[in-house]
Amino acid sequence: MKKSVALLFVSSILIVSGFASPLAATEPEHSRIEIEQPWSRPTPPGTPMGVGYLAIKNHADKEVTLVGASTSRAGHVSIHETLMQEGVMRMQPLKSGLTIPAGEVVELKPHSYHLMLEKLTEPLKEGESIPLTLTFEGADAVTVELRVRSLDTADTDAMEMDHSGHAMGD
Repeated sequence: MKKSVALLFVSSILIVSGFASPLAATEPEHSRIEIEQPWSRPTPPGTPMGVGYLAIKNHADKEVTLVGASTSRAGHVSIHETLMQEGVMRMQPLKSGLTIPAGEVVELKPHSYHLMLEKLTEPLKEGESIPLTLTFEGADAVTVELRVRSLDTADTDAMEMDHSGHAMGD
């Protein structure tokens, strides 16, 4: 009797562990989005806007769209792209969001896609980290920290564009 109870117990463990493996392999959707190198630049006192840069890796088998972002340090965060039009660099908001194709990486960087942190509550200071939540269509929201880096950081190969003429609320 003891042998049959022990055998039943061991069999139950094997059956349960056999079912547990496939379940454990199923990743939640948010883990399929990876954010790398989130950073920003310091802002002078009185400047109402800052920027956010980062790389978004989509490990999923379907596209996702970055549709928004938020931080307690800004009244509004919008997704923008920089374009060269008739020899003039211009910014425009991406009202439908930024699509990240399946298996691809999209980089938000100077003179390209970027986040505009509008109506800052206080200047962004070198060395601090700014909490930022990214909202996606097709994936869970992801919270990161934008590291505020010096304007002369060597690993940024491009100068930041002047956003002083940008009107808030676009």
